[in-house]
Amino acid sequence: MIVHLIDGTYELFRHFYGIRRFKKTDPPYGAVTGVLRTIAQMLDDGATHIGVATDHVIESFRNSLWSGYKTGAGIERVLRRQFLPLEESLVAMGVAVWPMIDLEADDALASAAYLAARDKRVQKVCIWTPDKDLAQCVVGDRVVQADRRRNEIRDAEGVRAKFGVPPALIPDYLALVGDAADGYPGIAGYGAKTAARLINLYGPLEKFPAEILNHDNRASALLFKDLATLRTDAPLFDDVEQLRWHGATPSFQAVAEKIGDARLATRVMDLQKRL
Repeated sequence: MIVHLIDGTYELFRHFYGIRRFKKTDPPYGAVTGVLRTIAQMLDDGATHIGVATDHVIESFRNSLWSGYKTGAGIERVLRRQFLPLEESLVAMGVAVWPMIDLEADDALASAAYLAARDKRVQKVCIWTPDKDLAQCVVGDRVVQADRRRNEIRDAEGVRAKFGVPPALIPDYLALVGDAADGYPGIAGYGAKTAARLINLYGPLEKFPAEILNHDNRASALLFKDLATLRTDAPLFDDVEQLRWHGATPSFQAVAEKIGDARLATRVMDLQKRL
C-alpha cells in the first residue's frame, strides 16, 4: 500500500490564494472546497490510505523557544475562518485528520511518516508539501516528498540535489540558512552553498569546530536546529489501516451543501461505489 500524508494547512493557503487570482471576492468556504476536491481527485486516482495534518492553531511549543517564531498574526480573517470548517469537513468525508495544537502540522506529518514507514505492509509514504523542513523525513525512495507546486517527487537523492545535504541533516542546514516562513533567521554569513559545504565537511552542527562556529553562534545555531527538527513521537494512530478510506459519513451531503459544493457529495458517493 501507499500512504499519502497531506499538509492540510498548506493546501488551505494554496487554494485560498489560488482562488484570488481568478475571483474578485473570497468565497466563504472556497479554500475548504479546493482541499476536499484535491483529496477526492487523489481517491479517484487510486489512493486508499490518506491522512491530513492541520494547524488547529498556528502557535506551537516552538513559540516558547524563540520569540520570533511564526504566529497566526496577519492571517486574513476570511482564511482563518476556514480552519475549523476544513477539519470538520475532512471528518465528514471520512478522511483521517490530525488537528494540531501544541505540535505543528509538520510534526504530525513527520510522526505519521515515521509510524507508517515502520509497517512492512507499506510500500511507500508520500508527504504532500513543499515545506523545506519536511525534507528531513525522506528515507531513500520509501518515504518521499511530493511538491505539487513544482510537480516534483523527491527521494533522498532528490533532497541532496536540491539542498546539497542528505535528509537527516536538513535541520542543521536550516539552522544555518534560516527559514523565513517559520520566523528564524539562521546564522549571518551562512548562505545555502556555504552551509551545505560545511555540513558535508564536518557533519552535524555539534561537530563543527569552534573556529568555524564560535560560542555565540553555536548557541543560536543549536536553538534554530531544535526549531527545525520535527517531532516524530505524536501518537496519531496504532495501525496504518486506520488511514484507509472507507467512504464518507452520512453527514457529508449536508456538509458539502453548507460549503457550497453539492456536486462534491455526488462525486464522493460515486467513489464509494468502487470500494
